[in-house]
Amino acid sequence: MSRENLINAALLLGLAMVPLYAWAMDEPFTITLATRVAILALAGVGLNIALGLGGLVSLGHAAFFGVGGYAMGILASHAQSYTPLMEVPFLIEGTKSMPVIWITALAASALAALLIGVLSLRTSGVYFIMITLAFGQMFYFFAISWPAYGGEDGLSIYIRNDFPGLNTLDPIQFFGICFGLLLLALWLNARLARSPFGLALNAARQNAQRVETVGLSPFRLRLAAFVISGAITGLAGALFADLNRFVSPTMFSWQMSGEIMVFIILGGVGRLYGPVAGAALFITLEHFLGGLSEFWHIYLGALLLGVVLFARGGVIGLLAGRKVAHD
Repeated sequence: MSRENLINAALLLGLAMVPLYAWAMDEPFTITLATRVAILALAGVGLNIALGLGGLVSLGHAAFFGVGGYAMGILASHAQSYTPLMEVPFLIEGTKSMPVIWITALAASALAALLIGVLSLRTSGVYFIMITLAFGQMFYFFAISWPAYGGEDGLSIYIRNDFPGLNTLDPIQFFGICFGLLLLALWLNARLARSPFGLALNAARQNAQRVETVGLSPFRLRLAAFVISGAITGLAGALFADLNRFVSPTMFSWQMSGEIMVFIILGGVGRLYGPVAGAALFITLEHFLGGLSEFWHIYLGALLLGVVLFARGGVIGLLAGRKVAHD
């Protein structure tokens, strides 16, 4: 087993053991922090498919994060108020079922990613970065001007959605759900990277013209990766909204897009477990340094600068001591 595989295994084991220890010590807040790490790492895994495999630097992934969050919020709010979501052409009711909400969030986020990707992927470089940022801001201002679901005040959900056979109000059980979905996303990412699709996508990232000469379409490859990426990020948004029992336009903000990208840069762009390491480090700094100063982002910025300048492989790359093909 390579050093990087050992680091990855230790990272997952640590993420699993911290909430279990907190549960034994009756510290639910620590379990909630670990749950946040798992959810934000899931969002990072989504972006890492587009960024790490496809080389697509998107500053608008908060759009999909927010779409997933609002999919959960809208369905749950109608379920708690016992009002139908839509009556024509047929009755559509709200729901508290997590699997149904996840499927809706995945579908809505994938559709949003498809529409945004079809337009955005006609550009490249800084133009792609700016157009994805613009789409994210469009969703943000739309949510602010949507009074039916709280507008700029957001939407509170007074219930925790249900999962068959589990008590989702129990913090450790809800963490287990989020951790399980994170493992599933990591497995999917690993399979994609080794599949013919992943190899072709990586080739398109390196030299699109050569990929075209063998009869493949770089546009379609990138669009498929962008849609998969958006869907996973949307699922994370639904879980994040369920954790907080609150959705607001800030889920669409460019700051959220930036944070998701920071997770990947800190952990290592293209590293399978980079988003997990980055999210864990970010939440740890936020928890401990945030209590010392409201300007804790200064320390985060210094750390990020150090990673960019001296550890381009991120924390995992620095510890593993070798590069990957995506670097």
